[in-house]
Amino acid sequence: MKKALSKKNLWEKTPLWARSILGRGLGIVPLPWLLGRRFREQCAFVREAQWWPAERAQGYQLGRLREILTLAYENTEFYRRAFDRVGFHPQDLRSLDDVTRLLTIDKSVVVENLTDMCTRSVDGHDVDYISTGGTSGKPLEFYINANRSGTEYAYLTTSWERAGYHLGTPTGVLRGRTLNAGPDGLLHEHDPVLRHHYYSSFHMSDENMGRYVEHMAKIGPCFLHVYPSTVAALARYVRRTGMRGPSNVRGIIAESEIIYPEQRQMVEEVFGCRYFSCYGHTEKLVLAAECEHSSDYHVWPTYGYFELLDERGEPVTTPGRRGEIVGTGFINTVMPFIRYRTGDWATYVGDRCEACGREHTVIRDIQGHRTQEVLIAADGSEIPWTALNMHDDTFVRVRQFQFVQKTLGRAVLRIVPAAGFREDDAGRIARKLGRKLDGQLTFHIELVDAISLSPRGKAVYVDQRIPHQSIPSARTAEL
Repeated sequence: MKKALSKKNLWEKTPLWARSILGRGLGIVPLPWLLGRRFREQCAFVREAQWWPAERAQGYQLGRLREILTLAYENTEFYRRAFDRVGFHPQDLRSLDDVTRLLTIDKSVVVENLTDMCTRSVDGHDVDYISTGGTSGKPLEFYINANRSGTEYAYLTTSWERAGYHLGTPTGVLRGRTLNAGPDGLLHEHDPVLRHHYYSSFHMSDENMGRYVEHMAKIGPCFLHVYPSTVAALARYVRRTGMRGPSNVRGIIAESEIIYPEQRQMVEEVFGCRYFSCYGHTEKLVLAAECEHSSDYHVWPTYGYFELLDERGEPVTTPGRRGEIVGTGFINTVMPFIRYRTGDWATYVGDRCEACGREHTVIRDIQGHRTQEVLIAADGSEIPWTALNMHDDTFVRVRQFQFVQKTLGRAVLRIVPAAGFREDDAGRIARKLGRKLDGQLTFHIELVDAISLSPRGKAVYVDQRIPHQSIPSARTAEL
């Protein structure tokens, strides 16, 4: 994947030893200044904007929508054709309701019109070519501003402040990062600038989880930033072994997967702190977060334009009814996503949270393609599918893929080849995934003509056929 020369990309490419040395000097600089002017300005903006009355937020949305629609109409072939087809011009946008005159788009539309949806050349150093984790059998690839991180991180950290987090607080991260074992064998890396402690979510054996918990207990008052499935596995381990959860953990920040009430309750009981969740997309369309008092999701009105549409495409305005989340992003000006259907569904609660007073759209029970499918290692430990997602070109010439597992520690990776698939692509895919799995699970690749979807038309990434009672760790796990 094409990566621009942004500050974030350069730091991530810096070798671990160099980051450690640089971190000693950079550590004396206040973190907001290290993260840049854009980050500081956006933090000030979002902290104020979250308390705006609805009328002011709607006025802001109308202005930003006009900007995005005008940019798309004047600079892309795709949106000019789409707008002209329905007789719409950005100047016609008088109210937020007028956006419904435009047709919605989905992943297939983006795939077919990728280059025609870009507002400018994508060859510059200020553009990234990235992909999602694969929400319907194959990752969605697209272009986006390289300088987006300052804005995105400002929204995220401001959201996390509702759970008590403060920028620079040590954070234990279990979210799919590929790690090498240190001299002591611990699968851990430390970012001295962000003060993040990364642990491998690919090696969730009892031995490793025990070492993770012991290490977390020594990093001082901290938060955990996790996939719901990884923190659930960690909590089950603590409960199963009779250990005590680290008393220094001040909160759990969970993202990227469905959160089940039983898991939330168990994790909070084990760690003795608040379980806090955010919802968002790689496409930067919609961001929603819980508040200080409620586990319902509050949609940020200044991040993007949010819609909830029923099966007929009509807006959901009745509390208790469900609809599909449709978003128009304000961040990506290289390749705008306008009225994009995410494939995620949620229940509408209202337009104001009575608990905190924010006049945001409130939703709950988000369900869709962000699931908790897992592979099972030979020792019974779980490898979450979200952690195995490849956000690069691993599956660039693949239409669909799916793991099928019938035996502990072994699986079949079924692949539907796309045009241009070469004989060496299978070997390249095996090597890249093999590095992530690191011997925890072996697999062989099987080329197939098609992979069946679920009854609701969703892709199933892990067809898990191992009986629950056959999994060693599952036999004693308390759910």
